[in-house]
Amino acid sequence: MQSSRRQFGKAILAAGGASVFSHLGFAQEEQWTGSNSLRAHAAAHGLMYGAAARPEFMDVEGFAAGTTTDPYTRLLAEQCNIIVPETALKWNVLRPAPDKFDFAPADKVMRFAELAHQRVRGHNLCWYAFLPGWFEKTANKENARTLLTDHINTVAGRYRGKMHSWDVVNEAIDPKSSRQDGLRKSLWLDLIGPDYIDLAFTTAAQADPKAKLTYNDFGFELDTPDDNAKRAKILALVKGLKARGVPIHAVGIQSHFLAPQPMPGGGLIKFIRELRSMGLEAYVTEMDINAARYPGGPEEMDSGVAKGYRDYLRLVLAEPNVPLVMTWGITSAHTYINIIKQAWLMRLDGVPQRPLPFDDAYRPTPAFFAMRNAFDSTSRS
Repeated sequence: MQSSRRQFGKAILAAGGASVFSHLGFAQEEQWTGSNSLRAHAAAHGLMYGAAARPEFMDVEGFAAGTTTDPYTRLLAEQCNIIVPETALKWNVLRPAPDKFDFAPADKVMRFAELAHQRVRGHNLCWYAFLPGWFEKTANKENARTLLTDHINTVAGRYRGKMHSWDVVNEAIDPKSSRQDGLRKSLWLDLIGPDYIDLAFTTAAQADPKAKLTYNDFGFELDTPDDNAKRAKILALVKGLKARGVPIHAVGIQSHFLAPQPMPGGGLIKFIRELRSMGLEAYVTEMDINAARYPGGPEEMDSGVAKGYRDYLRLVLAEPNVPLVMTWGITSAHTYINIIKQAWLMRLDGVPQRPLPFDDAYRPTPAFFAMRNAFDSTSRS
């Protein structure tokens, strides 16, 4: 057992980790909290680190009273200086009926963030997916614009001045669509037309003028023909918004990766630099690494995931307009990768995945140390 642990430690250190013996139980919690947390290391280098938060698992009242022993709540508070509600601001959660909003889950996240001195990202105001069941039956070409603007005014208006940023429009590009502009076929496109994106951004700017307004998408990070094509369409979309005077401040790079696979390279860096030339930031908004097909056992899987975090974050954080890293969840206990029982997310050996900086026992994974190492390797000008 001792020999196995030494070999594991060498593998993680090779992947860019540090203090691996914390993960193995040889040191106390203080080695990854306080000044040793992701929050502290990110802030020390002018960065923000955060995670998608699930209010149903959070003990906000106990945290407010200083009595909580809930590890998930404590972990979010200790490790993050920014959080994003994972589902609480999506249409299907917020809008149980056309004339009704349910803000309780989102309000709980906002209350926690205030107590923990954190910023909040809003995800999302307009998306083709996760629309409530009533939407398709109710929405038509006569009322769709009003449905969209009323939603944005109500939601963004409720949290006016409290959000760091909003994902205003999510995943609007599909380069395999039949359209020259690459817009994804959706109810918004069918009912309003391509200017639904302009409408969403201009409405959001009026509803919450201090928030940074973001276009968020996935599957354009790699140097592959498909990702190159999607990057080009996203860039064209953003340039068009800027040319028309539509307010936009950032592009969200979701960063859902598979391991093993090639990691991003020159194409993404060129994209980020083009955003910078337009005065735009780039955010890593939803990072995780799916290692369902990573060869070997749990130790090899952990090493591969850690290497992916290290290499990617060192690459993108070298760019001065990338100030923000979010992971899509913080522990493997709550990640969709382990919850959704689909073949592409399940390892053949049956071992649960560990795609995030903490495991299902709320201990740091090798990815935690790789992330912290990447933050410490960053020099912000």
